[in-house]
Amino acid sequence: MSVITRDILYQLFRKGEIKENSPFHLHKSDILTPSAREFLASKQMTIVPENSVQTEKPEEYTHLHDGALVPKNHPRIILRGKLDRLESEIIFAQIIAKKDGFPGVVSDLEEIIKFIRLIIRCEVKDEPLPEINLQGLSKADLREHSHHLYKNYGIHHFLPSVNHGETVVALNRLRTLTRETEISAFTAFETPSKHLERYDILTALNRLSSLFFIMMAKVLTNRYEREKQ
Repeated sequence: MSVITRDILYQLFRKGEIKENSPFHLHKSDILTPSAREFLASKQMTIVPENSVQTEKPEEYTHLHDGALVPKNHPRIILRGKLDRLESEIIFAQIIAKKDGFPGVVSDLEEIIKFIRLIIRCEVKDEPLPEINLQGLSKADLREHSHHLYKNYGIHHFLPSVNHGETVVALNRLRTLTRETEISAFTAFETPSKHLERYDILTALNRLSSLFFIMMAKVLTNRYEREKQ
C-alpha cells in the first residue's frame, strides 16, 4: 500500500509522467490524501481505479465513463448538467405552450427533448451523434431558415419582447439556454492544444439554438395552429 501525497503528484507532473486532462491510474491498495485529490482536480485529471471490483467513490467525485472518476466541476460534468437543465426547461416550456393553445409547439418540443437525450447518451457513451432532421429541417436548412427569416416566414429579424406572448418568451429562454450549453460544450471538448473534439455535438447545439429562433418566428407569423381558449 502506498500513500500518494500532493508533493508526489507535483513531482510526477513536473517530470511529465502525469499530464493535465489525462487519466490517473490508482491501484486499489493506494491511498490519495485530500490535498492529492485537490491537485488532480485542479489539473482536470480523471481517477481510474486499477484491479478493483468496487471502489468507494469520494463525494466530491463522480463517474465520467466506465470506472473513471472526475471532480464534479469537470467540464464534461458541467456540460451534462447544462443539458439536463435544458431538458427540464423544455418540459416547462411545453406546459406554457399547452396553456397558450399551441399543441404544435408542444409536439415539436417533444421531438427536441428526444434529441437532447440522444446527445446526452452519445456524449456519455462516446458515440458519434447521428444526423437527424428536426421538424423536417436538415442542419443546412436550419441555417438557411434562421438567416433568411423574411424569405421563409415573411418576417424581418426581430428582438424578443414581452408583447410577443408567453410562448415566444419561453422559446427565447430555451434559445439562450442552448447558447449557454453550447459554450459549456466548447469548454468541455477543447483539448490543451486548443483542438476541438466532438464537433458533432457542438454543431448540433449551434443548430438547435437556431431552431428555437425559427419556432419563435413561426408562432409570430401564425404558422402554428392555435386552439381556441
